[in-house]
Amino acid sequence: MGLLKSGQCPLKDKKGKAMAEKLWGGRFAKKLDEEFYRFQQSIHYDYKLAEFDIYHSMIHISALVLTGVLTIQEANALEMDLQQILKEIKEKKFKYDPQSEDIHTEIQNRLEKKHKTAARKLHSFRSRNDQVVFDEKYYCIVNCLEIEHLLTKVLVAIFDLAKKYKDDFFIGYTHTRRAQVIKFANYILSYGRMFQRDLRRLETFSKTQEICLGAGAVAGSFIKREHYNKAIAQFIKKYGKDFPFKIALTQNSLDNVSSRDFIIELLSALAILQMHLSRLAEDFILYSGQEYNFLQLPEEFCTGSSHMPHKKNPDFLELVRGYTGPIYGNLISLLTTMKGLPMAYNRDMQLDKEPLFSSIEIVKQELRLLAKFLAGVSLKKETIEEVLTDETIYATELAEYLVSKGVTFKQAHEIIGKMVRYSEENKIKLKDMVDQILKQFSPKLQQKEIQKIFTPFFAVKTKRSVR
Repeated sequence: MGLLKSGQCPLKDKKGKAMAEKLWGGRFAKKLDEEFYRFQQSIHYDYKLAEFDIYHSMIHISALVLTGVLTIQEANALEMDLQQILKEIKEKKFKYDPQSEDIHTEIQNRLEKKHKTAARKLHSFRSRNDQVVFDEKYYCIVNCLEIEHLLTKVLVAIFDLAKKYKDDFFIGYTHTRRAQVIKFANYILSYGRMFQRDLRRLETFSKTQEICLGAGAVAGSFIKREHYNKAIAQFIKKYGKDFPFKIALTQNSLDNVSSRDFIIELLSALAILQMHLSRLAEDFILYSGQEYNFLQLPEEFCTGSSHMPHKKNPDFLELVRGYTGPIYGNLISLLTTMKGLPMAYNRDMQLDKEPLFSSIEIVKQELRLLAKFLAGVSLKKETIEEVLTDETIYATELAEYLVSKGVTFKQAHEIIGKMVRYSEENKIKLKDMVDQILKQFSPKLQQKEIQKIFTPFFAVKTKRSVR
């Protein structure tokens, strides 16, 4: 068997049709195993990077013109075709050939159909190793900005809920047991604070990333630095409005093609955000159940049971909670992939894309729905008011009252603890204890004075450190 021509794909599908050409192949004499070819393909998921790969090619075309590899006419023809592909992508009409090895090959093959010679020059002095890092970092920044926007909408929904119920009381829990009276606004805004931190993390990521090119496969490129810098400047001048990110020539070619820190950083920020989403979901699941019955959930985000007619299941919240596993798993998956790789690029790194795409799509969908969900949440005030009659949630205020009378807090803690036990054993309310009983616990206690303590207004008013 003779040697294969460079770029020729040695495979045919089951119908005998030649598969898409590859960007490599001249060194190989034997046919590639068809099952292995399918195994190592990435086109079925890395097609998501098509738009960003086109931008890399546009910069590279300019650099090749400056280097003398492409003529102006060839460059214009290639860029015109790339613009057409970009238009298809933006209009969601882009269709890839499932026979292609990856998105880089797919775009290259499409260009070769119209401009064979010029297109075959396009891959001069660059590598897919360099392309994919450019593409992925651009993808990360664009989607990070979208997530920031969606998270801002969730924050607005939280602030609206806090404003709507700014004067309403709620129950603060520790260890899932009733603790103290709080304002509902204070409760819901606790998640606002969490999401604000998440937003800052995402903003830091999107503002500090630098999209680099020029690393080649590992050692750099034949193209001069000044030509790359001029090509980048031309691209920014032409497309800067749609590309408000920092593009630069790589500072270290090995680091550029071998590092996936930026993906791990984004996945880490998304994992923390997902933790907060899951905690909110868990709270709302509990507080909307019959055992608490504090919240009314919007029916549009609940489902029923196929067997039990009465059920109103909080499925949206349960799915948010459930997706925490995949989101965490995606981060751990990539950390595990990267932890033992030798310098520089290794094919293992192809597996960075699916965890990234998965986490981004899940979080975006959750945030879109959560903003609408929160707008439909309401308080069940009657149930909350009933719980506010529970005297034990004012025990801390009672102890602090004794402190204000000169009793040490340790003594006050023990005194009130004994009073609560006495109340339970003798089935008498704390506020109904007459002075004769109260004096058994402390001479500082008087029925007339402590009765005013057992109200949510007093409990909240005495907390001077919070607004």
